Amino acid sequence: MRLLIAIITACLLSAPGLASSRIKDMVDVEDVRDNHLVGYGLVVGLDGTGDSLRNSSFTNQSLNAMLEHFNVNTRDANLNTRNIAAVMVTATLPAFSSQGSRIDVTVSAIGDAGSLQGGTLIGTPLFDSHGRAWAVSQGTLTIGGFAAGGDGASVTRGVPTSGRIANGALVENPFDGTGMDPWQEIANRTSLRLSLRNPDFTTARRMASVINTFMGATAARATNPATVELSRLASYNGDMIDLLSEIEQLRVQPDQPARIIIDENTGTIVMGENVRVSTVAIAQGNLTITVRESPIASQPAPFSEGETVVLPRTDITVSEDNTQLGVLDGGVSLSELVDGLNALGVTPRDMITILQSIKAAGALQAEIEVL
Repeated sequence: MRLLIAIITACLLSAPGLASSRIKDMVDVEDVRDNHLVGYGLVVGLDGTGDSLRNSSFTNQSLNAMLEHFNVNTRDANLNTRNIAAVMVTATLPAFSSQGSRIDVTVSAIGDAGSLQGGTLIGTPLFDSHGRAWAVSQGTLTIGGFAAGGDGASVTRGVPTSGRIANGALVENPFDGTGMDPWQEIANRTSLRLSLRNPDFTTARRMASVINTFMGATAARATNPATVELSRLASYNGDMIDLLSEIEQLRVQPDQPARIIIDENTGTIVMGENVRVSTVAIAQGNLTITVRESPIASQPAPFSEGETVVLPRTDITVSEDNTQLGVLDGGVSLSELVDGLNALGVTPRDMITILQSIKAAGALQAEIEVL
């Protein structure tokens, strides 16, 4: 853990020029986004590891509806197959996907199926949040886990009830209800907004300044910490797509608040380079309490007809390490802060407690976020 923090610190402080980032890595363009798709379908061809139709009524109803589509009436039949499973199918439709392109899908069981290994997803339409169908998925599943067992033992590795189909969905309807090409619609715009993924006043203003310097005119304006409004000037020879392709390669030095991220479950600590600490003295010691049980047996006197009794005996030992106060000078950098904490010989979990105590004392100029 200490080595990891030291390496990250050295990279940040020894190469400040590399800290600048491209605009395309810092923003999302208005109306240029992915769409989440979801669908309900059936996986067939399972080797007895599918849903039990008696316990999964929705699977039974779906099976009947599918067979009726092929003019097979099974409404009054007592179906008892376990080679089929009801699943939810999810996918992400990238922006500007064209008709006929393919996307990956994830298939997850929603019934009591034991495994989807060897199954085939039959044609399943995928819808967005507005109920519009954008793609149709079908194909053979690839499972990352497996389950096997017998009467006396079983083994499961990974998640056999979830799988993927590479290029398993075919995009059918790439445009919205108006039939307008979204790519052309954005190209014809005279202005749009750039949304910062990490909103910050200083970063937004720096981004607008870099764009204006490149354009030689006022073409960008920071309207709030999360938005930079970009305008296509009348003197610019090109559409909005051309303008975006040029400015997205510009580099901006992002600013960020001083923040410390702590994951107490794993003992992980991540500190930003702007973290500063005022002069503070720290003493860190370990208190160890040892409890040892040594029960003894009490024997009755001879011929007394008594019973042997076990008497409890507990030994408690308390020890505390003697640790001197360590002083961290005010205004130290991130690397000096890490070196000072490491000099105390503390573990990552002890360091979490120390950082929280420094914050409580008002000597840490940073925000602590606990995951």
